[in-house]
Amino acid sequence: MALLSGRFRDPRSTEYDFIGLIVVRCPGCEGAARVVPAPEGFDPGDRILFRPRRLVCRGCGLSRTWSGRPATLSRGTAQPAKDPYFGMPLWFQVETRHGWLWAYNLEHLDLIRRFVGASLRERAPWYDTGQKMTLVARLPVWIKRAKNRDEILRAVGRIHASSAAA
Repeated sequence: MALLSGRFRDPRSTEYDFIGLIVVRCPGCEGAARVVPAPEGFDPGDRILFRPRRLVCRGCGLSRTWSGRPATLSRGTAQPAKDPYFGMPLWFQVETRHGWLWAYNLEHLDLIRRFVGASLRERAPWYDTGQKMTLVARLPVWIKRAKNRDEILRAVGRIHASSAAA
């Protein structure tokens, strides 16, 4: 049985709030690598999605720079998720009987865990200004269903266990 943590209030986060650090599977050594904003070529006017990126692996020393081709955010859970810049598989993902559960980084995974584990899930009022289609609002229905809570929390636990190698 899942430990219910009570109340979850949607912090109105979007995918863009979590793409500052993306943990991926390294194409060189199959270890954990990071996709981070590149320090050079930064224009303050750039939207966060289009800032230059660098893929860096501490395990094998691999380093690549994103060429600026179109970035595509992962949609759906029918197949394994990939990072929007280099197309590398995400490190924090696991397959469940419903589909793939994935997260860009531990902060993203924690948001999913807190949402799924809560017995009361609150969204901002419809009349309130601000972001309406948040990351939580865009989660697939199978993640939101209370009957899947235990399974999703176990999957989050398996993903979190893999974070020791990241």
